[in-house]
Order: sequence, then structure tokens, then C-alpha cells
Amino acid sequence: MNKKKATEKEKEAIEKYLFQFLSIGKSFPLLPGITNDESLAGLMGIDTEEYLSLKNSFRENANKAALELLKEDEVTDWLNQLPFGNDETIVAFGDSSTDDLQGWFEIFKYILEISVPEADFKFINSGVSNNTTADALRRMSRDVLLYDPDWVIIGLGTFDTQRLSFSPGRTLISLSETWENLTTIDDAIATVTHNPPVWITPVPVIPGLLEEMELFEFTIDERDLAGVRDIITGKRGYIVDPLGRRMGYPPEAWYYLSDGLNPSLSGHVNTVRELLKSLATAKVQE
Repeated sequence: MNKKKATEKEKEAIEKYLFQFLSIGKSFPLLPGITNDESLAGLMGIDTEEYLSLKNSFRENANKAALELLKEDEVTDWLNQLPFGNDETIVAFGDSSTDDLQGWFEIFKYILEISVPEADFKFINSGVSNNTTADALRRMSRDVLLYDPDWVIIGLGTFDTQRLSFSPGRTLISLSETWENLTTIDDAIATVTHNPPVWITPVPVIPGLLEEMELFEFTIDERDLAGVRDIITGKRGYIVDPLGRRMGYPPEAWYYLSDGLNPSLSGHVNTVRELLKSLATAKVQE
């Protein structure tokens, strides 16, 4: 076992930012020891107790957020109108926002578990941090179709729009390829369930904060994100927050982590609220 411990600066970065997105097992499911907490803690240079404590703290944050949402009258009303059966499999297919240990899908899961205790839902979080639509498409068979889901909620597109620091003249994935990838994802979902897909649009970023983040060597332009939203709003199924304004208009820093890209817990709560509203009240696009 690697005995090297993280420095205080590294530990601070892990605790305050990196940990909630480090779902290593999703990227390397066959790696020996990938399900062993001690091994994973060692990879991060922290003690097993610290690892488990951090993991539990994010889960508790998501649970508390769910409990607060359940106090809202509108949320209670929407829960009574959701289209789910009581024994269905729900897969979330996305990038960092989905992968987040205290993200929207974890909050959504707790809301359903608390409010419908008699149900036998199966929740699969198939979010992988920093995934483009091309990355997601490559793993779709293993991470979505294999589960024979009844419902698939997709939150992709943000990382397609990266403009790398050494090549700012183009996005990492062209808009036409994003369209093709999302269309292929849609077609694949239709082979395993008759229920319509649920699409969550990407939200804007806060450029000043994103540029200050040492871990990133890219920028994201709102005009590129708007193009992705246009593609999504033309898809069949439920469209959650078509204009991408759930973080405020203009977006408010309170709803983001320090990178200006990934949602804070409050930002994720906004996404869950919009998701519930759309599932309960929105007209399904054919």
C-alpha cells in the first residue's frame, strides 16, 4: 500500500473540491481493489477513516437537501404527479454534475426514497466527471443499456463546448457531432424503454471563476452552450429548463463551486426542483 500522504494543500483540495467527483470505479471498473475503501483512500493519500467520513458528509448533504425540498408545497404537489411506477429502474447518464456525490441525482434519489417508501426503485448513477457526449456514447452499453432501464435522465453537453487554451478557435466537440451523439443516445434509449428520455440542459458558466481554476486549461463560451441547448430542446421527451436559467439570469456565483462551472449544493437543488416540475407538469415532446 502506498504510504505517501497528501500534503495539507493537497488534502484541502481533495476535501473542498476533488473528492466529490472522484468516482474512479466508474472509469476503471475492472481495476483490482476498485471496490476497496482502503485502496481508494490510499490513492488519494488520505486515511481510510478520512475517506469514509468525506463520503458520508456528501451523502448527508444530499439527504438534508432532499428533506428541505420536501418542505416546499410545490414539490409535494409535483411528487404526486410523477410518471414513475413503483418498481422502475432510473438511470442518470451525464458528466460531473451527475457524478457529484451531492449532486442533483443523489438529491432526487433521496426525495423519492423518502416520499415513496413503499416503492422499489433502482437508482443507477452513470455520471462520469468531465465526460463529453462522445465519451458518454462510448460507455453507453455498459453504463445504461445493460441495466434495461425504465427511465433515462441525460445531463450532457457542457464539456463538448470546451475551447482548449492552445486551440481557442474551435470547441472540443463540434456542434454537429454533439447533435449526432445525442441523437444516437436517444435512439439507443428507445431500444430498451418506451418511456421518453428526460433531458437536462447545461447551465452557463461564470468565466472569471473558471479562468482562475488551476486544474482547467479551457474556457467555455455561453454561445456554445446555447447551441447545445438548442439541440436538446428539439429532442423528444421531457426537456428540463430549456433556457438553462435555473442558476439565475445572469447566473449567480452562489449556485456554483469556486470553479464557476460545477453547481454547488444550492445549484443542484435548483436542478432537482426544475426536474420535478418538468416531470410533473411539462408536455412531453414527440
